[in-house]
Amino acid sequence: MFVWVEPTMHGTPENEQFVKATLAVLATLVPKCLLTYYILYVSIRDVQTGRKKMWRISTEVFVMTLIALLIHRLISIYLTNPIIYEGIWPPAPIIAMRPILTSLMEIGFVTGMAVALKFVRVQLTGKEREKNLLKEKLETELKFLRNQTNPHFLMNTLNNIYALARKKSEHTPDVVLKLSKLLRFMLYESRNDRISLTDEIRMIEDYLELEKIRYNERLTIELAKNIDEPSQDIAPLLLLPFIENAFKHGASETRFDSYIRIDIRLEKGVLHFFIENTKDDTGETGVAENIGLSNVRRQLELMYDEHTLQVENKKDRFIVHLTVNLMSDATI
Repeated sequence: MFVWVEPTMHGTPENEQFVKATLAVLATLVPKCLLTYYILYVSIRDVQTGRKKMWRISTEVFVMTLIALLIHRLISIYLTNPIIYEGIWPPAPIIAMRPILTSLMEIGFVTGMAVALKFVRVQLTGKEREKNLLKEKLETELKFLRNQTNPHFLMNTLNNIYALARKKSEHTPDVVLKLSKLLRFMLYESRNDRISLTDEIRMIEDYLELEKIRYNERLTIELAKNIDEPSQDIAPLLLLPFIENAFKHGASETRFDSYIRIDIRLEKGVLHFFIENTKDDTGETGVAENIGLSNVRRQLELMYDEHTLQVENKKDRFIVHLTVNLMSDATI
């Protein structure tokens, strides 16, 4: 308004022009607010809910616009022009094309800006809500996958204890004790989103010790570690399913002496996990997606953007090579 009326008020100081422009805008707030809030809180709501037909909504907006224009013209004729601007402009009738278009532009600019901001805010809120819903869904799926891993591990370990108990092995109490430690890890540590790589490796070592008791000399287990940052975080139970598969589908199904080789390396936040186990030659070289392998694939997709998983089923051995950038958290 200040810029608009400036050409017709050359003899008036700028500060006085600004005061008059402010008073004129305040005086015409009523019609602007009337149309703006009607569209924001009545018309848009009717469109979203579908309670009224579009022709009826359009008609109501048109009528409300006419009412706002009438009020704006009355304020301009009886307040703004004669009192605030002290008759700078000549009197004009209520129904005159140029003043009506001027009033329509003034009201339309305010209403249009308000409606545009409303739609932007609604869109941003909708995207944020959608993002939160997706995040909650993925977190629920991740918890479900981890809960699947726990019973799978427990079932395998109880089978081991059952086999030792039938043999009346003297190692049975030691196995139960180690299982207790592992279950404590499952119940408490694995609930965290991340644990240190040191804790993950310690749990793996306990599991390997438990399995060594079962297989005795028939199985050779090699574990190599080269970790440049032991405190590096990692998702819990990420590596265990691969080791379980090596025992379940390798050592337990092999009739002769067998081996499992594990290599864990961490270099500048990038984890390299390699495991190889012998197996009997069954003539099959395809890779079957069991529960453990499918779960790990999905967990990797949910947690890390940068990862590669290579699985090879060779004639006499099974090889898994996993590379994960542990600092590349997945984004939604």
